Amino acid sequence: MVLNFAGRRVTPAELAPKVYLPGRHGSLAAELVAATWREGRLPYVIAPRLHDLLSEVAAGHPVLVLENLAFAWYPDWHYAVVVGFNLRRGLVMLRSGKEARNVIPILLFQRVWARSHDWGMVVLAPGQMPATVHRLPYLKAAWGLERLGHLHAAMRAYRAATLRWPNSLDAAMGFGNSLYALGRKRMAASVFRRAAKAHASAAAFNNLAQTLSDLRCYPAAVHAALRAVALGKQKHPLYEKTLREIQRVALKARTPSCQLSSASDRGHHGSAARSPARAQ
Repeated sequence: MVLNFAGRRVTPAELAPKVYLPGRHGSLAAELVAATWREGRLPYVIAPRLHDLLSEVAAGHPVLVLENLAFAWYPDWHYAVVVGFNLRRGLVMLRSGKEARNVIPILLFQRVWARSHDWGMVVLAPGQMPATVHRLPYLKAAWGLERLGHLHAAMRAYRAATLRWPNSLDAAMGFGNSLYALGRKRMAASVFRRAAKAHASAAAFNNLAQTLSDLRCYPAAVHAALRAVALGKQKHPLYEKTLREIQRVALKARTPSCQLSSASDRGHHGSAARSPARAQ
């Protein structure tokens, strides 16, 4: 149901084989997060608080929760989706299994939910933001999409992060790396350049250098690589390797022609390129 809300038409029957663990009598939270990534959607695990859960539901985001309907020493794990609540009457509405509407007291729900340490997750289309979003959990969710090769989805998630947290180096690096991997290198260079200047980041200068080299802007690439080496400190070997490689390529280039001013990215529709180094 939550994947359908996020725009991916997946039935429980289709999802179950991807997350069901017979040896553990059900699915575990980590497997469900991974299954959501595999479907190209963004899984955001909410803070373990009733307030956060209700805030997401109020924002129109169904919350998948893990409940233990038995005992801590003999658990009966069960997933349900919280889709509504009535605070005045002290009720929550769940969708569970084949039950489209299961209304129970909030106090009862809190007891069974607490046995799973109040675990809950919303599933969003990449680029959407949870109502209770925090930067690091959101970026971790975006990284999972990138790691599994959902590059367009990761790019949209990182772009939303840069708008939400414009001063975040991690968000900028993720956005730049996903653009680079998609072949949109002029845009990636712009993102890396802003991040490098704003944060005096060796990683951003290194990625900028590699991207400019790919665009055959060798003087600017060498300059960025030198800045990365100067700022890199303990990571000198990586940045020095980038510098040496750029200098080697630049020497072989007979008629370098910087492609940075081109109106559109070549390779925008092509295969993904190898991403440069990540921020550390």
